[in-house]
Order: sequence, then C-alpha cells, then structure tokens
Amino acid sequence: MTGLGIVAPGGNDPEEFFASLAAGRSSIGVLDEDWTQRLSTRIAARASFDAGAHFPAPRLRMLDRVSQLALLATAQAIASAAIEWTDELRASTGVYFGTGMGGAATTDEGYATLYRDASDRIKPFTVLLAMNNAAASWISIEHRLTGPNLTFSTACSSSAVAIGEAWLRIRAGAAPLALAGGAEAPLTLGTLKAWEALKTLATEDPEDPAASCKPFSRDRSGLVLGEGAAVLVLEDWEHARQRGAPVHGEIVGYGLCTDAAHVTRPTVDGQARAFDLALRSAELAPQRVGYINAHGTATAANDSVESAAIRRVFGTHADRIAVSSTKSMHGHLLGAAGAVELVATLLALQTGTLPPTLNLRVPDPECDLDYVPHVARKDQDVEFALTSSFAFGGTNAVLAVRHA
Repeated sequence: MTGLGIVAPGGNDPEEFFASLAAGRSSIGVLDEDWTQRLSTRIAARASFDAGAHFPAPRLRMLDRVSQLALLATAQAIASAAIEWTDELRASTGVYFGTGMGGAATTDEGYATLYRDASDRIKPFTVLLAMNNAAASWISIEHRLTGPNLTFSTACSSSAVAIGEAWLRIRAGAAPLALAGGAEAPLTLGTLKAWEALKTLATEDPEDPAASCKPFSRDRSGLVLGEGAAVLVLEDWEHARQRGAPVHGEIVGYGLCTDAAHVTRPTVDGQARAFDLALRSAELAPQRVGYINAHGTATAANDSVESAAIRRVFGTHADRIAVSSTKSMHGHLLGAAGAVELVATLLALQTGTLPPTLNLRVPDPECDLDYVPHVARKDQDVEFALTSSFAFGGTNAVLAVRHA
C-alpha cells in the first residue's frame, strides 16, 4: 500500500487516528440529537469533520454523508501516495469500495418526509444519494478514473472484501494501481432503531459511556455503531518502486469464505477457514503471525467464536499472538470496518505499537487469548499481521499484511 486516507472517530487523517488508538482514547460518546430520546441506548462513535469546510453548498446537495466521508478519505490517500496521474493510469485504475448501508441518512430523511410529514414530494436526487454505489461513483468522477468501479456490500466485511478483490486484480497483472476501501454513515434514527431491534447494541455504561464497548470481557453487552471511511492505494510493487512511492506495508494474503449456516450467528468453522485461507494465500506459517486486529465486536457470540477460531488455527502459538479490538475505541463501522482496521494494522506494524483492547474488565473463560488489555504495547517488532472481518449473512474475510 502506497497511500492511506481515513476520516473516522478519533482522527481525520491516519496519524491523528492512530495516535488516538495508541493513547487508548475512546471516541465513543452520547449522541446529542433530539431524536436520541427515542432510543434505549444513545451511544455511538461519530467522525468529527465539518462538511461545509470541504464542499460548497451546491455540491453537498448531491452527496450523502457516506459519500462525503469517502471523498475526503480518498483525497488523503491519493495525496499520501504522491500519484502523478496520466491518461493511461486513469484508464486502468479501478475503485473497489465497500459499504453495508449506503446513503442511510438520505433514506431516513426520505421516509420521514413521506410518513412523518405526510408529504408526497421528496428530494429529486434521493435515489442518487442513497444508492450503495454512490460513494464509489463519486470517487471515479472526482478523479476521472475510468477503470473498473465496483461496490461490495457484504455487511460488516464489505470493505475487507473490496480490498481483497482489488489486491487479487493487481496480483493478476490486470492493473498497476487501485483505490480500495469503504465508508459507512449509519448514525440515523431509523438505522439505530433497526439495530436496537436486533438487540445487538451495547448497554450504556452508567459510569462512563465511553467505556460501553467491551470486547472479549465477560460483561460485554453488545456493539457500538460508528461512522467513517478509509481508503488505501494498492499498487504493484514494481510500479511503486519505479516511481519511488512511499510504502506503508504489503498485503500478502486474503481469505474469503461463507458460513452458509445462519444469517446472524457466526461459526467457528467459517471464521477458522477464513484465517486458514489467508495464511495459505500468503504461504505463511501460522507461527510467523505476531498480531491480529480482531473483528471483536463485543457481542456475546462473536468474541467467543472468534477466540475459538484463532485457537483452532494457531494452536499453542495463539498464546503468543497479540490480539486486539480497536472497536473498543472507534466503534463498529459496519461496511467500513475492514478498511479502517487495516489502516490501524498497517500503522501498528509501521510504528511498532500494538493498540489495546479497552474495557476488558472481567475475564471470560471462553475468551482466553492475549488481548493487549487497556494499554498499547510499544516497541514491538512484528513482521506479519492479520485483520479479520466477519459479517451478518456469513461472509468472512481476513487480510494478511507484512511490515514494509
């Protein structure tokens, strides 16, 4: 990867974002909108940015918040990769993007106009703002990229799948460069009520709302939704070398499979297979993995299943792998989670600092790994890491990366 861009809870660029993780700062808080009174839990993780400072008013009318986040992260990634565009490079560069919910704010607003306000007229651009491929389309339009433009929607593994599929295309020699990542902006009344109905959201911690997300802790009560975007520039190694591009790390493997068992309940078999496929793809011995950025949602089912899957694949070496869930700080970004957590993983390898899992207060016998509790681990020499994304619907994706 030669370029990184991110706008997420905790930071509006990769350095600020990772500094927040390394410091163990939670960006989870209480939403202050009037409609939160209708929610049983009001906690979430917002990205802090001023859309008006980046887009003129006429442009904003064409962009749902999810597309705004995507465009800002993309601009950062392209700038950090120092790409000098040519017509030939634009023609071959594809956009591979993941989102689970697309333009959720636009959809929510449209339904409110129809049903709450009893109006027969909604915004004329509603379809164009809400469609799942809007963010990817705007990225191509903004940068005049005429290669493939693909949107992946596999719930919480969407952006991990997008990145993996972009990597496969580059590895096959189909293009020297691709933009890959994901965005999500689900913090609307309708979306939060839908997740609330699933009974998967965390209970607000009565003493400290920022501590409400508790991955791998026995007292965990559910996930905390977040919003944001991350985009990476994936580039053929020789192409990057010839132009002297900065290299932040290398994707060396990708595992993708489906549980085909239950729409919400994960399986040890499926998650273990995704880990194993990533290792096989990378031709990487399990003993060489030193860090895993876990899916770690803080739901009762996922955390115990993921822990069991890691132990099955890595055996006794699992005890020597540092495993952490950064969702304890930035929340669950759904379709953008894989991309955001890949950025965190790359910067962990680059800086030698492994981010912690916050709020792990009560040991769970079914979660018996080294979760880097409470405080980041510095001066760590880790060459290979994995980052996992497991989704409702059963699509499991694991990316294997190497220190640059």
